[in-house]
Amino acid sequence: MKEKTIEQTFEELDQIIEKLEASETSLEEAFACYEAGMKLVKSCGEKIDKVEKQMIILQGGAEDGDA
Repeated sequence: MKEKTIEQTFEELDQIIEKLEASETSLEEAFACYEAGMKLVKSCGEKIDKVEKQMIILQGGAEDGDA
């Protein structure tokens, strides 16, 4: 299974938010949406951390090459 991109994760979060904001969403469905959303937020945070670490490594490599 291919991993979702950060953009795809944000799109899915937007859909969950729309469901949570809908007045016809039951309490049980709202809890399920909340749980799914929190998993997506955690996943997205991990992906962003990974990209930040890669950028730091690349910046460090660029600085070493300049010296």
